[in-house]
Amino acid sequence: MTRTVAVTGATGFIGRHVVEHLGRAGWRVRVLTRRLPQFPDVAVEAVVGALDDNRALARLVDGADAIVHVAGLVKARSRAEFFAANATGTGNLATAARQGGRSPRFVLVSSLAAREPQLSDYAASKRAGETELARCGDGLLWSILRPPAVYGPGDREILTFFRALWRGIALLPTPRDGRLSLIHAADLAAAATALAESPGPAGEVYEVDDGRPGGYRWEEMADMAARHLAVRPLRIRVPPPLLVALAHASAAGHRLTGSPAMLTPGKAREILHRDWVCRDGRLAAATGWQPRIGLDEGVAETIAWYRKNGWL
Repeated sequence: MTRTVAVTGATGFIGRHVVEHLGRAGWRVRVLTRRLPQFPDVAVEAVVGALDDNRALARLVDGADAIVHVAGLVKARSRAEFFAANATGTGNLATAARQGGRSPRFVLVSSLAAREPQLSDYAASKRAGETELARCGDGLLWSILRPPAVYGPGDREILTFFRALWRGIALLPTPRDGRLSLIHAADLAAAATALAESPGPAGEVYEVDDGRPGGYRWEEMADMAARHLAVRPLRIRVPPPLLVALAHASAAGHRLTGSPAMLTPGKAREILHRDWVCRDGRLAAATGWQPRIGLDEGVAETIAWYRKNGWL
């Protein structure tokens, strides 16, 4: 019997990887979207709507055996906009799932930033989304994934870092002892699929990464990417006051244009935070999932994809 999974955020970078992995795993995939998506390798059923459209949400979750909630904002014009998408939207979806008459497994793809909600409006909204799921998802078999920085083919956020390296500049934020974990989007998609299929305990929050103990230093990432780009970049360490000043200038400029900024004072605080390392191996015990793509392989694949698609 074919199982049905409802997916939000399917047209985004992570969402595309999730849809493709679920499709290969044999799921019938139904997506919530504002535009009709194209997935060359997966047949999807599209429900046109958004997270503030209760009728569309009811159609999305109707008869679903699992829900994978990926949709959310990583940049916004205001704190209210972050919370509307990342918190209220999650509560709306959980309510629709609870009222659907079934008890589907509900997987929320959150963010490791939710561990430090005081740092930024984004981080606070991701933690609030987790709280909304717990509040509105009574009776659902819900679980939460907190990935660190996610990269892979199709990612536009890390592309800026790679482009700077390609031009011979490695911008390194301080502090020097800062470390972060990483995960390839395909491994994150496999983790979400494993939770959707798992009969394990509900109500758990899992941190997931590529399995590298202690994470990485920024220098390690820059050196590895530079090797695959065949460049020897000039290392430039950005002092914290300069990064904060640039963030304020970026936010002010985007306020004038009415567009959301990626580099904001909150994002600067996230970048300068010393510890973004995952230390949670419980997902493997609960589901058998294991990361398969190390950073060297993942960076090589990502750069090759960028070049093939004319992004580098």
